[in-house]
Amino acid sequence: MIAASLPDGRLHLQHGPIDLIVEAFGAESEIARAYEQAVDRFGDVLPTLVAELPLLRRPVGDAYPLLQGPVARRMAAAVWPYRDIYITPMAAVAGSVADEMLEALMRGRTLDKAYVNNGGDIAFHLAPGHSLRAGIFVSALDGAVTLTHDRPVRGIATSGWGGRSFSRGIADAVTVLAANAAAADAAATVIANAVDADHPAIERQAARDLDPDSDLGELLVTTKVGALPAEIVRQALMCGANQARRLQLRGLIDGTALSLKGQWWLETEAAVSLEYQELVFSGRR
Repeated sequence: MIAASLPDGRLHLQHGPIDLIVEAFGAESEIARAYEQAVDRFGDVLPTLVAELPLLRRPVGDAYPLLQGPVARRMAAAVWPYRDIYITPMAAVAGSVADEMLEALMRGRTLDKAYVNNGGDIAFHLAPGHSLRAGIFVSALDGAVTLTHDRPVRGIATSGWGGRSFSRGIADAVTVLAANAAAADAAATVIANAVDADHPAIERQAARDLDPDSDLGELLVTTKVGALPAEIVRQALMCGANQARRLQLRGLIDGTALSLKGQWWLETEAAVSLEYQELVFSGRR
């Protein structure tokens, strides 16, 4: 396990596949104690998850009643609203770890703001009057979101076919704002799966053939997205946007930005400031 202070004052925590960047703002004494709390909590996260991994790879309806660990329960709670489709708690693992570590960081502490970044899935704390700016990356810094205390957003996550996890859709990136990182992670997975189309330039393979331990089993996942006609791109983005809109109406998310082949679609509350650099909102309503 790695627990190291970076030159710029951030904290780096790494254990197996979990790789976190943690940063807190406030009084130096409070930051120091917050970092100590995070380090103390971190050592147990991966072993506890590994102990329940067979359950976490099962559909959430089967797994939820049997899960015991706090991170595992967060994972299951985040994907539970989607139990009518095939989904396992693994769809929210990165966000759930970020939420758990933020809770440990903040326990009993007074900080202006703080965040835990787990590979782009971020849980954050904001005290009144404070804000946080997060970048949105696809091929470069394509945009940014300014998060403020007065909005009910405390998590941000991104999913897409070229990311760390398999995707059944073709989105380059789907970034979701939600009440916590676990909820954002689960929703980003669901929306990214919905950004989809049939075209010869899209290649898929059974998840199990790529990773024998994948929770997706025989389901097909995207392995390549070649050149697509503009109309196919637009239709795929519309499918994802419709799913995002449904989740927003259910109160599961606060906003979404979807990207495919350089085209973007935005679904968000007007009060959340999403700022993009030279983006084309193809087909935006």
